[in-house]
Amino acid sequence: METRVIGVDPLEDCRAVYREAAAVLADGGLVAIPTETVYGLGADAFNTEAVADVFAVKERPSFDPLICHLPSARALRDIVEIPAGLQPLVDALAREFWPGPMTLVLPRKACVPDIVTSGLPTVACRVPSHEVMRGVARALGHPIAAPSANRFGHISPTSASAVLTELGGKIPLVLDAGACSEGLESTILQPCLDEKGKPAVRLLREGPVTREKLRKICRVLKPGKKTSSDPEASVPGSGAGENGQEEAPTAPGMLKSHYAPSKPLMLHNPREAFQPEPGVRYGLITYQGDSELAAQDCWTEVMPLSPGSGRLSEAAVRLFAVMRAMDESPSVDVIIAEELPLQGLGCAMMDRLTRAAAKRGETW
Repeated sequence: METRVIGVDPLEDCRAVYREAAAVLADGGLVAIPTETVYGLGADAFNTEAVADVFAVKERPSFDPLICHLPSARALRDIVEIPAGLQPLVDALAREFWPGPMTLVLPRKACVPDIVTSGLPTVACRVPSHEVMRGVARALGHPIAAPSANRFGHISPTSASAVLTELGGKIPLVLDAGACSEGLESTILQPCLDEKGKPAVRLLREGPVTREKLRKICRVLKPGKKTSSDPEASVPGSGAGENGQEEAPTAPGMLKSHYAPSKPLMLHNPREAFQPEPGVRYGLITYQGDSELAAQDCWTEVMPLSPGSGRLSEAAVRLFAVMRAMDESPSVDVIIAEELPLQGLGCAMMDRLTRAAAKRGETW
């Protein structure tokens, strides 16, 4: 299959491009579409065969649910049933963070196919701030089910060229709007009632909408926290189940191993000295580039996330691109990543690095 690439500038009138992409989706095809977070591999969420193709192209397990992308908050009512006690909280979150990198997990309506939600009674949905994804969704008239446009478990793509590296020749169309502005996947939340019956959110995946921002709206609970609105059967979480086996995820991006390069990636514990093995070529992903670790002479490549300035926002935008560049470097065998500050966006970046390192289950 030849993969076409169409350049698109969201600041211009792109309705013809949106209609062309929507026609591909309506015909059951897949389109890689940019969002502010990462590029998504989109399918008509109401077309079960097309959604099945998303899983097949990505080699994604069927138990890992997808996110539905909506053109506006008004479209939320078409696919979810919001409990009355949670409606004010959902409205407040939507006003504050939509359009934007926030995904809400809510009870789904029967119109949402099982394959989209991996058979769960809830559906993950968001209104992206990127005009291209919203424009294509408007033109299609249906939600767009779209995980990241890469092979399952690999580094998420933040540019059209990264999509082509991952899926070129496997999908018919890529819309190229340049680099993504956020660079990290959306924050995933499940609105609920806490143990006292007050509205809260369960934080299922860290992302650009940080804990600090969320706490201005409501209480933030950990994934496995029991609440008064939970069914008796289970509480959403991402830990190990019986016999140490990992539980099926209740939202996208919750698997222990994810976002990984093909080369080994290991997190460096700053409380321990780094001891390189003879004959191994190491590349370092560093926060600012001026740490004691970066000053060691054992690196064949050193790539700072926020050179000199130490801005978490800049580091977040660059994280996946730097991981990909390090993975593609012919002079690197093993990637070492410095730990980042556990505050704000640093929490989301450490979440991605920890899951990437979990592929080998090692830290230094």
